[in-house]
Amino acid sequence: MTMRRDGMPGGRFSRRRALRLAGGGLTLAVLTAGVAGCREDGSDAGGSGGSEPVGGDKPAGGGAGEDGQAPEPLWTKTTSAQTYGDNDELVAAGGVVIASGAPLVALDAASGKEQWSLEDGATPGAPMLLGSGTLYLASATYDGTVTGYDPASGKQTWRSHLGKEYRQPRPIAVDDDQVYVIAEIQEADGSSKTNVIAALNSLTGRVAWKEQRDFGTEQNGIHAHAEGRHLVYTDFKKNLTVRDTATGKQVWTHKTAKTNYGFFAVYKDLVIVPQGPKLLAFGLADGSAKWSVETAESYVAFKEPAVLDDVLYIVDSDRTMRALDPRTGKEIWQSTALADANLTVPRQYVKVGDVLYAATDLDERGGVIAIDAKTGAVRWTFNDKTGDYHAWLVATDGKHVFALHGKKLHALPV
Repeated sequence: MTMRRDGMPGGRFSRRRALRLAGGGLTLAVLTAGVAGCREDGSDAGGSGGSEPVGGDKPAGGGAGEDGQAPEPLWTKTTSAQTYGDNDELVAAGGVVIASGAPLVALDAASGKEQWSLEDGATPGAPMLLGSGTLYLASATYDGTVTGYDPASGKQTWRSHLGKEYRQPRPIAVDDDQVYVIAEIQEADGSSKTNVIAALNSLTGRVAWKEQRDFGTEQNGIHAHAEGRHLVYTDFKKNLTVRDTATGKQVWTHKTAKTNYGFFAVYKDLVIVPQGPKLLAFGLADGSAKWSVETAESYVAFKEPAVLDDVLYIVDSDRTMRALDPRTGKEIWQSTALADANLTVPRQYVKVGDVLYAATDLDERGGVIAIDAKTGAVRWTFNDKTGDYHAWLVATDGKHVFALHGKKLHALPV
């Protein structure tokens, strides 16, 4: 069996990964030579480095870490979070931070005090999406209703009705004009064999368009992003699909083979997809290959990418981190600092100033890692030492970095 530099088998499938997939998680993978027009189905208190577990709620206080030590949290709260490792299960906006759970609770970003709650606000495993100052939530009802809320107050500010024949619609992407949703089509006997993808006007709630997806596709497992005239998404059936945001018509589809759990990055007119040892960029307009980057060894795979402030950041399974120009794939810098510090591969990133804050899956050698965005050097690692098996999640409002680990939500200074 091929072993990675961290001493783990290259194909290890953790309990955290299983939770992510089971909860409507995201499956993507390596594109084979697909052609345009293919069918979709293809047939408590936070500690920074101590060894003792911590618990309870910590009041505001603390400060930035020094000499490589993680900062003490400004506050730590026990939440109602029910997460599966999706990046959209923790959001910060309107002066509050919200973790997906039941009830859905918004905490004041500065103090951690509860600001509002919704008893049935969030559907576990479904994303919470922010667009134009509105928080869009998946519906738990069977009447085709989709709702949006003011994140600061929790008051409902937007509502759309897809149709009573569509059940449990969930938003998958949002842009300046529309909210994109997936919903099951309900049969007369209450069962569902197909689903629909639709665009809803973000001002009026009216249905702009809806397209029935191919038989055999699923409502869950969707990871999507809207960019200009293109809606890009992946699914459990190993498809990478692009639709026209104005009409809903499919522009192109590539069939996929290997998996990186559904994550990709979109930059202007490109979609950037990890494909095992290759990172490929495709044109959104026609699916044509634009550039590619390869790892040093064929058994080393690229992980989840992120484009922040016009730079593409990505780590491979050998824990080599790269900063690339997303337009060309040209390398800006490369760093082995994660491997040198024996840290876990990050899976999600936010950026404040010149610092990347990266969240990891495995708790034992991870947590939230502060990385110099200009060099890749590791500044510090925050871990609450609870040993909770859930993946870490991060979000930022530009003034704080919020780190969610299981039920514990920590506010870190930046």
